[in-house]
Amino acid sequence: MEVKQAVIVINSQVARGSVGGRAGVFVLQRMGFPVWWVPTVQFPWHPGHSPSARMAPEPAVFRAFLADLATAPWLGEVGAVMSGYLGDAGQAGPIADLVDAVKAKNPDATYLCDPIIGDAGGLFQPEDVGVAIREVLLPRADMATPNRFELAWLSGKSLETNDELIAVARGIGVGEMVVTSAFAGEGAIGNLLVRPESASLFSHLAYRSVPHGSGDLLAALYLGNRLNRLAPEAALERAVASTHDLITLGRAMGDDEMPLVAGQALFESAPDGVTVETLSDASHMLSQSRSG
Repeated sequence: MEVKQAVIVINSQVARGSVGGRAGVFVLQRMGFPVWWVPTVQFPWHPGHSPSARMAPEPAVFRAFLADLATAPWLGEVGAVMSGYLGDAGQAGPIADLVDAVKAKNPDATYLCDPIIGDAGGLFQPEDVGVAIREVLLPRADMATPNRFELAWLSGKSLETNDELIAVARGIGVGEMVVTSAFAGEGAIGNLLVRPESASLFSHLAYRSVPHGSGDLLAALYLGNRLNRLAPEAALERAVASTHDLITLGRAMGDDEMPLVAGQALFESAPDGVTVETLSDASHMLSQSRSG
């Protein structure tokens, strides 16, 4: 039996629900990866449901906590780090130091940065958090999973086409960037995989409303699939298919959060119902569709 390397998940924690780190930890453990879990901030539930109390660790305690992990005798067990929602801008430095320590111990380790700072409605994090992610964390990332708004904010540009998303994603310099909520055909939503030599669009049916946590789920599934040695395109196609299937299940169940427990078998969904388009540098589309 293969022993998989551990993943350090650094993200928000909710008491009720399946967003933030709750998604990352559950998904990766279900996929067979040991997880080291670092909450950046705690909420009773997703703040989008209703106002909720916020409990963040003291900066000095957070720094000491991550410093202990960076010098842990078991650090060689770690094969990846994934960071998401930050409790404050000052957390970026200790996270960066931990990523550096992991990579010093294991040069093949992967760092995925999910820059959770806002959505189509605007920033929901303080601006200095976005600046810290852009200047401290993204330069270290092997993979990143911003949504379209986040990529625009991080780049300081208005992005109105997939051509522009591709150009800006490449300019940031992350080897694998998944841009969620990319432009797709009518009635569809896209996820754009951008690499230095290629770009592909993975789209599926869009819904007016979806359970909370789809972005957190997609990021964790993509990382897990890549750590399971799937190529980037295959990893994202499967992650998109699983996310779509869980959205469909959640809507059928009337859930307001992604139904991770009820739908955990879907983490390894066959990539049906996902349309894949390979985008050339001139943005001519050579498309192939897979219908479910």
